[in-house]
Amino acid sequence: MNMFKLLFLVVLVVFCHVSAAKINEEKKTYIVHMSKSEMPVSFNDHTHWYYSSLKSVSDSAEMLYTYNNVAHGYSTRLSKQEAESLENHPGILSVMPEVIYQLHTTRTPEFLGLHQNSNLLPESQTASEVVVGVFDTGVWPESRSFDDAGLGPIPTSWKGECETGNNFNSSNCNRKLIGARFFSKGYVAALGPIDESKESNSPRDDDGHGTHTSTTAAGSVVRDASLLGYASGTARGMASSARVAVYKVCWVGGCFSSDILKGMDMAIADNVNVMSLSLGGGTSDYYRDNIAIGAFAAMQKGILVSCSAGNAGPSSFSLSNVAPWITTVGAGTLDRDFPAFASLGNGLNYSGVSLFKGDSLPDKMLPFVYAGNATTATNGNLCMPGTLIPDKVKGKIVLCDRGVNARVQKGSVVKAAGGVGMILANAASNGDELVADAHLLPATAVTEKTGKMIKNYLFSDSNPTATIIFQGTKIGIEPSPVVAAFSSRGPNSITPEILKPDIIAPGVNILAGWAGSVGPTGLAEDSRHVEFNIISGTSMSCPHVSGLAALLKAAHGDWSPGAIRSALMTTAYSKYKTGKPMEDIATGKPSTPFDHGAGHVDPVSALNPGLVYDLIVDDYVGFLCAMKYTASEMKLVTRGNFTCDSSKQYSVNNLNYPSFAVSYQTGSGPISEDTTTVKHTRTLTNVGVPGTYKVSVTSPGKSVKITVEPESLTFDKVNEKKSYTVSFTASSMPMNTNLFGRIEWSDEKHIVGSPVAISWI
Repeated sequence: MNMFKLLFLVVLVVFCHVSAAKINEEKKTYIVHMSKSEMPVSFNDHTHWYYSSLKSVSDSAEMLYTYNNVAHGYSTRLSKQEAESLENHPGILSVMPEVIYQLHTTRTPEFLGLHQNSNLLPESQTASEVVVGVFDTGVWPESRSFDDAGLGPIPTSWKGECETGNNFNSSNCNRKLIGARFFSKGYVAALGPIDESKESNSPRDDDGHGTHTSTTAAGSVVRDASLLGYASGTARGMASSARVAVYKVCWVGGCFSSDILKGMDMAIADNVNVMSLSLGGGTSDYYRDNIAIGAFAAMQKGILVSCSAGNAGPSSFSLSNVAPWITTVGAGTLDRDFPAFASLGNGLNYSGVSLFKGDSLPDKMLPFVYAGNATTATNGNLCMPGTLIPDKVKGKIVLCDRGVNARVQKGSVVKAAGGVGMILANAASNGDELVADAHLLPATAVTEKTGKMIKNYLFSDSNPTATIIFQGTKIGIEPSPVVAAFSSRGPNSITPEILKPDIIAPGVNILAGWAGSVGPTGLAEDSRHVEFNIISGTSMSCPHVSGLAALLKAAHGDWSPGAIRSALMTTAYSKYKTGKPMEDIATGKPSTPFDHGAGHVDPVSALNPGLVYDLIVDDYVGFLCAMKYTASEMKLVTRGNFTCDSSKQYSVNNLNYPSFAVSYQTGSGPISEDTTTVKHTRTLTNVGVPGTYKVSVTSPGKSVKITVEPESLTFDKVNEKKSYTVSFTASSMPMNTNLFGRIEWSDEKHIVGSPVAISWI
């Protein structure tokens, strides 16, 4: 018996050792950042040096990509042990594991006032010199939104290509869609070969998301556009005369950081003017965030980078893409809606929204059931696949609760079980926010409060009935815009002193181009083919700002990315024309700068902002010094040999940002003035006519006093710069409290506004 036990233990130890070895040898993708200046003299080419460094830890590993513009280095597949070994080699700055990002998934020009002020916009010839690079799921080139009629030759500055692949060739590009590339090596290395029965191994978009974002940013003018008759009218991108270049970096399995970084690397070489990324993930320090690193390189080349803030709202600290050299965009609503009423057997009608188009319900009240009472599953109320009992839902309208699975999938589940209609009730986290969908069966979405009232009827009536009444498209909805509940919120978890998001733009129920190979719901069982689709997310708000940035670049070719963002932020609005503050649909209360940033974009005002808060590379380097970055961390972000002056006192508060965020690290009770006065310095640049600007301050209350010195600034010429200092002096405040105010400079022709957010943590 003892011999048997001993033999068993030996076998067990060997098994565990082999298992541990396999785990240790598991290959993952890493992005290797190298210090270019440290290349040994024995190498005459950086690629050879990169290859040598890789072979020093692995004979079998191959480079997936090399990076030249956004970083110095390469990506490859390594075991954990090999990665750790490589990081200790000379010249290696960092070996970062692959990160998988996710997509943050037409009335807009009219809502933004572009149609009424076309005389203020840059000439189409000038606008057509600007190229917007979109990083997404690719492009459906046959969309009418890529019609190049009226466009001149491709800009001579353009260095990009139209790559060929599965279902895509060079003739798919034209004078509108001037570039198309695809990057899949990181995706393939992690998940295996691309299944070409599900997605094209080429720039072609088989998802729809990429076509939607690119046509939102810079789609051509298309008349008689609609989704199944909804939102009918003329569709156009924000910069309808600009050129489009697509970089397919997102696939069925996600968006892999090695692919994204290579896409950004090529976009810089191609000479894009604006980068638009409607994707994101968690947050990390800027020197470990490859999108932030890529965006820094783009900024150095004069390229504005616009990113979605994320769809993790309304939770605080839920933002993505918070680096100060990135323009971070949240989402608001339009003044357009698609009403569909839930009519109950008790005679009451409740408003909802829907984009359903198809066979109508019978002209009578129908049996009505709650999904939670038509299932044996604990999550059956959510209408998850396979959870509904057909005998209990057949021929009935079903009330489903929102959450976990896609809204449109819930309708598909009801239909598969024999239900004839669906009423979808919001969860608490969605509140009063209503997002319309092109459901596969008659359906409407209602608010959480409405859902509770409908449930009260369902549970109290022995024979409940209902029907759904569709009302088409309605415009002029008030109030609008309101901040979308899903839009991610501040404060900034990496640098609380930098207020994020920067701005909000339309992101709810947005009509734009779509891929012809996928139905409007994106479900496999949706066989409908549409030219345009209506979807929601900060994925939709981001390209609005990308396109508007292209317009500003066309109008002011010498403006830096910082100046363009400043113009968009300082002219944004956070009050309605009635004077009431903008609302947050998640709470029904006024939104705050942690929700809307500087406010909702106003492109017409942004074309003539009067003054801007400009930012150049050296300003951001000073910011990194204030963050106390080490030399290697600094080099990871900047790719250069920037050093911090030990005799200089750096402060994050002095980054010339168009907004103000103050965080007090203290508790409640009396506090002395000398320890609670925080000072910020800013510099304004005149981009308008000479004039004198006077400051006005909207105080956040008695707890904090805001003082601006000097109180007036006189500008005698264009590009003249003047500085001022803001002192925030607190008296007392309980912990976990946020206060908000505003600082405005005005010459009675322009208002240059900046939000103020003060936190006590």
